[in-house]
Amino acid sequence: MGAISNRLISGTWAAWYAATEPVRLRWARQKHGGDYDGLNDPRFHAPQKNADGSFTIYGSSDPPINPLVTVYIPTHNRVDLLMERALPSVLAQTYRNIEIIVAAHGCTDGTASRVCGLGRPKTCVLGVPRRRTYPPTVENHWFAKEVAPANAALRAAGGAWIARLDDDDIWTPDHVEKLLRFAQKGDFEFVSAAYERERDGVREVVPHFGSDIIEAPYIGGHQTWLYRSYLRFMRYNQECWRKRWNRVNDTDLADRFWKAGVRIGWLDEVLAYVIPRPGETTVGLEAYRRNAVNIERELAF
Repeated sequence: MGAISNRLISGTWAAWYAATEPVRLRWARQKHGGDYDGLNDPRFHAPQKNADGSFTIYGSSDPPINPLVTVYIPTHNRVDLLMERALPSVLAQTYRNIEIIVAAHGCTDGTASRVCGLGRPKTCVLGVPRRRTYPPTVENHWFAKEVAPANAALRAAGGAWIARLDDDDIWTPDHVEKLLRFAQKGDFEFVSAAYERERDGVREVVPHFGSDIIEAPYIGGHQTWLYRSYLRFMRYNQECWRKRWNRVNDTDLADRFWKAGVRIGWLDEVLAYVIPRPGETTVGLEAYRRNAVNIERELAF
């Protein structure tokens, strides 16, 4: 009965997304697309500086070359990793016009006080209540645990562009700068890049999802995503764990971006690092499986 129920529910959501998201995308483009026009013009390389220090392509009424970028970081009781990895790499960005949202998912480890103690402008902690929304298996935690805080952060985002970073991942200092300029120059709505991953002491470059996950085009891991804020109506699927394929929340969303017709670009450069957490030797779902007892205890509802 459970398998049948999962198929019905996941199939219903898939049909809903397929029917509504392309339509909503066209509407969003009509309403907000003009805010991004002109940034792929050749004169992009010779911006004008305004009296207030901002830059525009042609004049004060045109879209700014340095728009606000919202970076959101979902987290649950991993404040040390957050403060040692994710946040320092965001604060070290060469691109400065960044809003940071730490989506604290039921955190009880002092996340809010530690982040607020930084005293950085345009940085907030968004408290997100933690409720049971899926059967608490190791696999389901990996598939769906970040859906609720990620969606809450998307609703709160105030930037023209949105990027996601996990609390235990690290960006290169030029991460936002390179992705933003690549997106502006190519008139892309969504861009991503490669990242470097460490498993059992071996580092390798992961360019993009394979064709078994996303048919086309190239889409990198979610720690390399940057996209226009009018795409935030496409939220992470809380029922992704029910599916028989693309059960991880990010691959589910990436597949829907492509199927809806989002203009997608991929930058062939390493712009992030995914390394094992302290006491572990690998990353991803395999790390969860190897450390199943602790993961189930840490993420118990």
